[in-house]
Amino acid sequence: MLREIYEQPDAIRRTLALYLDGTTFAAEAFAPLANWLNPRGEVLIAASGSSRHAGLAAEIILEDLCGLAVDVEYASEYATRTAANPRNPSVLVISQSGETSDTLAALRYALSTGHETLAIANVPNSTMLREASACMPLAAGRELAIPATKSFTCQLTALYVLALYEAQRLKTIDGAGITRMLAEVKAIAGQIERQLDGWREQTAALARKYSDATTFLYLSRGVHYAMAREGALKMKEASYVHAEGYPAGELKHGPNALVSERVPLVVIATVDESSADSKNRYEKTVQLLEDMKKQGARVIAISNAGDRTIASLCSDCVEVEPVSEHLLIIPEVVPLQLFSYFMALEHDVDVDRPRNLSKAVIEA
Repeated sequence: MLREIYEQPDAIRRTLALYLDGTTFAAEAFAPLANWLNPRGEVLIAASGSSRHAGLAAEIILEDLCGLAVDVEYASEYATRTAANPRNPSVLVISQSGETSDTLAALRYALSTGHETLAIANVPNSTMLREASACMPLAAGRELAIPATKSFTCQLTALYVLALYEAQRLKTIDGAGITRMLAEVKAIAGQIERQLDGWREQTAALARKYSDATTFLYLSRGVHYAMAREGALKMKEASYVHAEGYPAGELKHGPNALVSERVPLVVIATVDESSADSKNRYEKTVQLLEDMKKQGARVIAISNAGDRTIASLCSDCVEVEPVSEHLLIIPEVVPLQLFSYFMALEHDVDVDRPRNLSKAVIEA
């Protein structure tokens, strides 16, 4: 798992190379996607586990950048709903293996009912990539550890590039904006690479400090909420320590009763200073952290590098170099992966082969 966390910069570069020609879209890669999108811009995403968290992030990215109407379903639920969907949305399925039984069933159900489909998967020539109307393979390389790391960040990368492609096609972002955003996503691998060793050292120390925790509550807002969900899932599957992800604004609607010395918070508090919406969410998170400090909660925050406000309000702070709002999710999830890895070591868990789990769930 640790090796695959460190492989993420190169995995992201390889995935981008499939879809970008310099700072423009590779025409050959996107030609098969020309007809996948519903004429009304309606998309249903079906996935499971970490792939569903990538889908939750994609929902916001596709809505914000492209103006699409997106719903996200658990693949296991969508595959068992036989009622026809009168909107006939395009169906996007996401899977590391391309063989996940529930997600494959969702894809086949969508195909049988006449939906246009798009599959994103990491394993070359997998069933989903072969059967979908269109496909976007990833280039994460073979992933051996059961907890998904490099395949997940490659999913986020491909989904972001897909959103930019649709934004250009639908003219929701002008040419200069697309060029700037493509250059930014191409730089993200290098940014992660520069920060990995620091994150590794810091999260190892945090795991020692918080090894007595019985539960973690992961909190964030907007597109970052999906990363809170992913961080909590990584903690559960890698270390066997219970964790749950919530929108930050929901903490006081019940979960705050759990917060104690042995139930710390992990709060994603990054911000894009150029986005009014992002700054508004950040200010609300600052207010929450102020309240949690008064309450005496133990808080680990993921924040922008140099953010002294967040650092003053939490017990511990892991810093991430700032990028734009919808790209922040890619680097900010990496310290969460590392934290779950080191928590597993603290609890003497075989992190690559956690009990009761398999790499690809091929039996429903």
